[in-house]
Amino acid sequence: CLTAQLHPQTIFFSVFSQTFTAWCNSHLRKAGTQIENIEEDFRDGLKLMLLLEVISGERLAKPERGKMRVHKISNVNKALDFIASKGVKLVSIGAEEIVDGNAKMTLGMIWTIILRFAIQDISVEETSAKEGLLLWCQRKTAPYKNVNIQNFHISWKDGLGFCALIHRHRPELIDYGKLRKDDPMTNLNTAFDVAEKYLDIPKMLDAEDIVGTARPDEKAIMTYVSSFYHAFSGAQKAETAANRICKVLAVNQENEQLMEDYEKLASDLLEWIRRTIPWLENRMPENTMQAMQQKLEDFRDYRRLHKPPKVQEKCQLEINFNTLQTKLRLSNRPAFMPSEGKMVSDINNAWGNLEGAEKGYEEWLLNEIRRLERLDHLAEKFRQKAAIHEAWTEGKEDMLQKRDYETASLSEIKALLKKHEAFESDLAAHQDRVEQIAAIAQELNELDYYDSPSVNARCQRICDQWDALGALTQKRSEALQRTEKLLETIDQLYLEFAKRAAPFNNWMEGAMEDLQDTFIVHTIEEIQGLSTAHEQFKATLPEADKERQAILGIHNEIAKIVQTYHVNMAVLLLTHVRQLVPQRDQALIEEHARQQNNERLRRQFANQANVIGPWIQNKMEEIGRISIEMHGTLEDQLTHLRQYEKSIVNYKPKIDQLEGDHQLIQEALIFDNKHTNYTMEHIRVGWEQLLTTIARTINEIENQILTRDAKGISQEQLNEFRASFNHFDRKRTGIMDAEDFKTCLISMGYNLGENEFSRIMSIVDPNRMGIVTFQAFIDFMSRETADTDTADQVMASFKVLAGDKNYILADELRRELPPDQADYCIARMAPYTGPDGVPGALDYMSFSTALYGESDL
Repeated sequence: CLTAQLHPQTIFFSVFSQTFTAWCNSHLRKAGTQIENIEEDFRDGLKLMLLLEVISGERLAKPERGKMRVHKISNVNKALDFIASKGVKLVSIGAEEIVDGNAKMTLGMIWTIILRFAIQDISVEETSAKEGLLLWCQRKTAPYKNVNIQNFHISWKDGLGFCALIHRHRPELIDYGKLRKDDPMTNLNTAFDVAEKYLDIPKMLDAEDIVGTARPDEKAIMTYVSSFYHAFSGAQKAETAANRICKVLAVNQENEQLMEDYEKLASDLLEWIRRTIPWLENRMPENTMQAMQQKLEDFRDYRRLHKPPKVQEKCQLEINFNTLQTKLRLSNRPAFMPSEGKMVSDINNAWGNLEGAEKGYEEWLLNEIRRLERLDHLAEKFRQKAAIHEAWTEGKEDMLQKRDYETASLSEIKALLKKHEAFESDLAAHQDRVEQIAAIAQELNELDYYDSPSVNARCQRICDQWDALGALTQKRSEALQRTEKLLETIDQLYLEFAKRAAPFNNWMEGAMEDLQDTFIVHTIEEIQGLSTAHEQFKATLPEADKERQAILGIHNEIAKIVQTYHVNMAVLLLTHVRQLVPQRDQALIEEHARQQNNERLRRQFANQANVIGPWIQNKMEEIGRISIEMHGTLEDQLTHLRQYEKSIVNYKPKIDQLEGDHQLIQEALIFDNKHTNYTMEHIRVGWEQLLTTIARTINEIENQILTRDAKGISQEQLNEFRASFNHFDRKRTGIMDAEDFKTCLISMGYNLGENEFSRIMSIVDPNRMGIVTFQAFIDFMSRETADTDTADQVMASFKVLAGDKNYILADELRRELPPDQADYCIARMAPYTGPDGVPGALDYMSFSTALYGESDL
């Protein structure tokens, strides 16, 4: 509703009169008449009624033809009533004032008519009236650097604005390059003369009236400029068509860019997955602990450095896909179908294969490290036992092959026999050690020790030598027994000494071997067990010392026999044993400290994991509640979720700290932790799911805002949609299955047959997943209210640009559209093949339908 109000300051009646008179005559001459004096010629109401009929295209009530005042007032009232019927509220303007020739009221009435019928309907980009006309002027004069239209008064004083409007639409009428800003009189007269002569716009102002006024009257300028606007209405129609096409093309270009971005991101992600899976599936073990620990370090880098960005890319890919589909639906475009193998489901399947390959990899690495640790321990034990045995066997074959019994006396024979019996006892005691060596070698083979060939060769040498010693021992025993029959006496003392020295010697060797034996433990309980056994062993040393003293006594009595039987080593070994005891003590102490540190690492990791694990779970549940509940507007929910996202991202240092503790645990070769049920892998997976979930949820709210704004859905409607969706989302998963969706629609009053429901499902579930998301639900519920462009509208806009032809030329596209959008159309439009075509004709009709998926571009 417009209100006609007069300028409160002094009105320049002469300027108004000239401008408004010219404007009125530009319309009255269409009816074959005109006015000379605006205050006088409208007094009887006849020409006033005629003016309104011409500019409105409607018939007014039949006028009174009488000459009396009452007839004139009646005619003017009919005119004023017609003006009021068009939504114009007349303030302080009555028929009597017009009949009486009141100049102020008459000019005010004409200004009201100008506003209503010449300016009000001007609309540019959803503005109207004065603002729309000003925006139109600014757009048309934008290419002219010396023109700056900011208002309807001083911006027009130099005349270049009028000249620019004419030159923009009819460049052949004005040589704009010769105009000077400092010559406003020439500029204004040129514009007014050209407009009157070629554009049928009467001269409404004198150049002197504008140049000689500090601030030209706004109403007069607006009236004059509106005539230019209407004179170029055909061009305006083309501009409107071009604006529609630009808007549609901009949507398509943006969507195509999103599609290209999706395809590239999908390709890059799939290629990374393709390269990574074989690496994770490669379970070829390394031969050394160092090499396997490097593999573990590489995997740790993969989990901490390389995979997290890819998790974000995958999440962003899904977000981009969902946003793109929402924009396509909102702009009445068909759903985006990625290239074969690049659907979101394909990405998810490939990602599932990646995580499947990843799942067992770390466990395999740890098992291999554990195996190599066991192998290193066994190999070291094998080397120690083999070295001890080989040192014991040194010289034994030469000793057994001596034929010293052939020249020995009876007493010497008996001594040899006793010595041989002692050796046989010693040999029997070593049988267990040889079997242990063979058993260790066998275990190394079964565990696939990389240096098994050398172990096997050494074991075989020991076994072969052991067999040879057995054969030689049997042979010498037989020889000595044969000789024994010839000898009758033997020194009992030698026998006693041999019987006591041999077990003692065997005990010494066993003690030394045990004290030097390597060990591997993983818990405090295990090391405490070893320590207890070691203390028990130390408690036997006093008895061993007594035995040593007894043997020394025998040694003192029979020095010659000691030398013959070589028992002096057994006696001296106890000193070596005593030297080994503190070494064993130190090793056990160090291992106990290591196990205490391991326990500290376990508890340190567990204390954090037992906090972080539940925190992640709680955050997941809270996000789920936010996305389902309806507290506040979508913007409120979005703000809340972004605050949540910020708090989650700020939690990342705690995850990194836990990763550091986990690395310390792995480096310490700790493979279990009874203090927590959370592994690092549990935490990693939960963290990745949390980041992905919050990002997806934010994107869902953003898409809902897009849908709401594009389709004019109120917050109350959204709440109603959400309430209905939540009621039938029985599993609280954020999706409805097909049956729940059908029930939901029925509850909302839909009369669904099987075919109709199938049609609806094809809209809300184009990928045929059997589910309906909330975004798809609100898209469906609001799709019929959408105010979107259609292929027919775009086709009609191209027809305007083409001058009603069935085809369009490249030059016409370049003249009416921005360069990038013109090139976009030219590159995609097929040649026009109709019978009325000309060389270079382009088919805008098939192009328009292709924009909306009704044919292929």
